[in-house]
Order: sequence, then structure tokens, then C-alpha cells
Amino acid sequence: MAIHQYHSTQEFTLESGNVLHELNISYHTYGQLNKDRSNVIWICHALTANADVADWWAGMVGPGKFLDPAEYYIVCANIIGSCYGSSGPLSKIPGIKGSAHYFHSFPQVTIRDMVKAHVLLRRHLGVEQIHLLIGGSMGGYQALEWALLEPEKIERLCLLSTGAAESAWGIAVHTAQRLAIEADPTWKDNHYAAGANGLKAARAIGMLTYRNYQTFVRTQSDPDKEKTDHFRATSYINYQGDKLVKRFNAQCYWLLTKAMDSHNISRGRATDLAGTLALLKQPSLIVGITSDLLCPPEEQLFLSQHLPHATYHEIDSSYGHDGFLIEFEKIGKILCDWLK
Repeated sequence: MAIHQYHSTQEFTLESGNVLHELNISYHTYGQLNKDRSNVIWICHALTANADVADWWAGMVGPGKFLDPAEYYIVCANIIGSCYGSSGPLSKIPGIKGSAHYFHSFPQVTIRDMVKAHVLLRRHLGVEQIHLLIGGSMGGYQALEWALLEPEKIERLCLLSTGAAESAWGIAVHTAQRLAIEADPTWKDNHYAAGANGLKAARAIGMLTYRNYQTFVRTQSDPDKEKTDHFRATSYINYQGDKLVKRFNAQCYWLLTKAMDSHNISRGRATDLAGTLALLKQPSLIVGITSDLLCPPEEQLFLSQHLPHATYHEIDSSYGHDGFLIEFEKIGKILCDWLK
């Protein structure tokens, strides 16, 4: 495993028209390029993940795993707007003396902006062909946009728990999360911990969509029928909120949920969603999770019906949207069989 930082001094124009005068991209690589540079697997991460895919998807990536660095050159880049080393709210503002950071003033980004940054990194790494581009949830949004932007560079797609456009349901969930952040009077403050309580509340809302009724009842029910307070489910939600606050930033979270809302592959194109998907000629593996409340299987079925060379698998799992991270044994077997 190698951790790298790519720094670009060329102006980076965002879809909004705002300009970043420099760009930082934090990324991890695993394995080595083979002689003909044909073994690249690029993995796009989701909302609060980072470039260390071998950490957050340990069941899939690593020595002896389904995606083995002994066989593949695996790349994962932290998305811009995040807080793990790529340009975002916690970055210093170039050209200003001292330690001034963007914080809440960092400009709005879209999924397409993230993909433009990925393309810069691809060129920097000398990667001309991506054998397999993988994305789950928000990572799938990036993969779809990238395949449309550079169809000649992307040979195969693997799309997990994702869709062609952010749904009204998804936008409503994100709006509720941003309202929770905005209710924290500190959220626009210029410091790293701004909006921490709001972020905790936003994570609590998110957890209800990442899992589902069955999962909570099975794992968080209290055996003590006499309880009137301090319930196990309450402790779990508090724990998950505190855990995210320790590793993430409210302003980044607010910004990235806005980016997710912007996702629509037909925006600015001459066709509707179905017609835009028809432009993607790559063999595509689509995986849905039966219990996914946030991005349900009907969204993956839509992809499989309109991508010309799609293979669809639906995994029966009780883990909801998080199933694309947890069900690595099932996903890994499906993926390896499909690649063969």
C-alpha cells in the first residue's frame, strides 16, 4: 500500500464556474502496473469514506482477497470536498498569508467536478486504460459520470447500490441531514469542530436509511421489558454519531450531500436518463441489495434495463444500504465470476 498526495497548480474550474487556483488529491495505490498497463482497478468511494479502500472494504481489497494487489493495480482517490487530504473546506486558501482555511466558504462541488479531479490524477499516474471501475452508492455516481466523460478509457463497470440520478427520497434525506447541521449555531464557524453536534444528528438520520427496521430490531432490541430509558438503540445511535464526529467534518458533510443531490447523468445532455445510459457500451455488473431503503433495487434494475451490456444481481441481505460494504463475500464471488 502507498499513500500519495497529488498537487496541481493549474486552475481547476468547477461546474458552478467557481475556480480553485490549486488542487490537492489524496490517493492510495495497491500493487503494481503490469507491463502492458492492463490491470488497473479504480475504486470510487462513498460519502464519508476515504482513499484507503483496503481499510473500509477490507473484505474485498488486500492480499488473498477478491481484489488482490498481487494481480491488480488498485487506485482509490479521496473526493474533492472531503476532509481526508483532497481539496475541501479544511484546505488552506492559496495566496493568503497565515493559516486561513476555506471552511464554510469552500465553493459548491458536483459529482462531475469530482470526476474531473479523478481524470487529472489518472493522467498524472500514466493510466491510459481502466480495466474495471467500481463504485458503490455515491461512488457509483462518480463511476457513471466518468464512463460518460471518458468512455474510451473505461473498459468495465461495477455499480453497487447506486442510481442514474439522485432520487427525490435521497434529496429529502440529505435535506433533513443538512437541516440538522444548520440547526447547530456553530456550523459556519471557522474551525475544525464547527457544527459537531449538528453532524452527530445528521449521522443519526443517515443511520436510519443505511440500515432498516429488521436490522435494528434484531441487533438493538432490549431484553429487559421493564426499561423506560437508556435503550440499546439509543446508545447505538449516539455511538455512531460520536464515531463520525471524531473522524469527519460537518461542513464537508453538508457540502458533499449537496453534491449528491446534484447527481443526474442526463443533466446538460440531449437525452433522458434511459437515453444517456444507452450511451454506455461497457460491460456492466449491477448489484442491488434487497433491503436497501436509501437506494432500493428498483434503481439498480433501471440501470440494468437501460445499460446495453448489463448483468444484474440482487443480494438477499438484511443489512440495507450498508450491505454493499458488508456483504463482501457474496459481492466478491459475483464480481470474480463475472470478470472470468
